[in-house]
Amino acid sequence: MVAIDETTGGRPAAEVLAGVRDTVDPALRAAVETLPPSPQAIAAYHFGWRDERGDPIGGAGGKLFRPALCLLAAQAAGGTAEDAVPAAVAVELVHNFSLLHDDVMDGDTTRRHRATAWSVFGMGGAVLAGDALLSLAFDTLAASGHPAAGDAVRRLNATVQRLIDGQSADIDFERRADVDPAECRAMAEAKTGALLGCACGLGAALGGGTPRQVQDLRRFGELLGLSFQIADDLLGIWGDPATTGKPVHSDLRNRKKTLPVVAALTSAAAESGELAALLARDRPLHGAELVRAAELVELAGGRSWGERESAVLLERALGHLRSAAAAAAPAAELADLARLATRRDH
Repeated sequence: MVAIDETTGGRPAAEVLAGVRDTVDPALRAAVETLPPSPQAIAAYHFGWRDERGDPIGGAGGKLFRPALCLLAAQAAGGTAEDAVPAAVAVELVHNFSLLHDDVMDGDTTRRHRATAWSVFGMGGAVLAGDALLSLAFDTLAASGHPAAGDAVRRLNATVQRLIDGQSADIDFERRADVDPAECRAMAEAKTGALLGCACGLGAALGGGTPRQVQDLRRFGELLGLSFQIADDLLGIWGDPATTGKPVHSDLRNRKKTLPVVAALTSAAAESGELAALLARDRPLHGAELVRAAELVELAGGRSWGERESAVLLERALGHLRSAAAAAAPAAELADLARLATRRDH
C-alpha cells in the first residue's frame, strides 16, 4: 500500500490529461480512420474533429477521462502507459458508442456544446456509427498483440453487456413509478461504474499487475463510476448548461429516475408525493414544471443525499486504490483525477 497525497510527485490533472491526449489521440484517430466512409464521417463529427461537411475543425473531442484512468492504472500497477494504449483506445471507443446511442434514445440534441450526431446525420446513421465504434473497440484490443489481449477482449465484452443492461434499466425506469433505491443503484453501477472499472482493470492487466492489483483497481474504478454518476445526476438537474453542454433540467425533462430523484421519491418528506405526481404525467415536463420538480427533489432531500453519497463512494474507491498501487505518483494522479471528476461545480 502506498500513501496518496500531493507530496508523491504526481502531475497536476490538467497536465495528466494533456499527456494522455498526446498518447491516446493519435491511436484513436488512426483507429477511426479504418472505418468505412459513412460511419467514419459521423464518428469524426461526434468526436469533434470535423464539422458536418467533413472539414477539419481542430476539435479536441472529449476529455479522455476513461483512457486516462486506463493508462494511470497500468502505471500504478507497475507497468508503463504505453502498455495500455490499446485498452485505452478500446474503452474510449466503447464510451462513444454508448454516447451516440444514448443521444438517440434520449432525444438529446446537444452534446459538448454542439448538435448531436443523430440530429445532424439522422438516427440511422448515428446508430450505425455507434455500432461501428463498438466493433472497432474489440478489433483494437484483439489486434494489439499484447499477451493479455484475449482475456482483455473477454473482460471488455462482459463490460459492454453490463453497460447495455444498465441502459436498458435506465429506459425502463422512465416508464415506472415504483423504482427503489437498490435497483436504481444497480442500474448506475452497470451503466457507468462497469466501464470505469473496466478501464482501470484493463490498464492494470496490460500493465502487468497481479490479480489482486487488477481486482482492486477495477473496484476503484467501479466505485468511482458510481460516485461520478451521482455527481453527474446532480449536474443533470442543477448544472449550468454553459458548463455541461446540455440543456438545464435535461434529466427531469425526460423523467429519468436518477439516484438523487429516487432518493427524493422514497424519502419520508412531504414533497415526495408532489414530485411523484409530476413525474407520473404522460408527457415530458416543461418550463415551470421543471423548475418545480428540481425544487421538490431538493426539498425532499435528494440533492443533499447525492452530495453525501458521492463523497462516501469516492473515499471507498480511494481505499481500493491505496491497496493496489505499487507506484506512488500514478496513484496520486489517479486520486486527483477521481476528485476532479466527482466535483459538482464543473
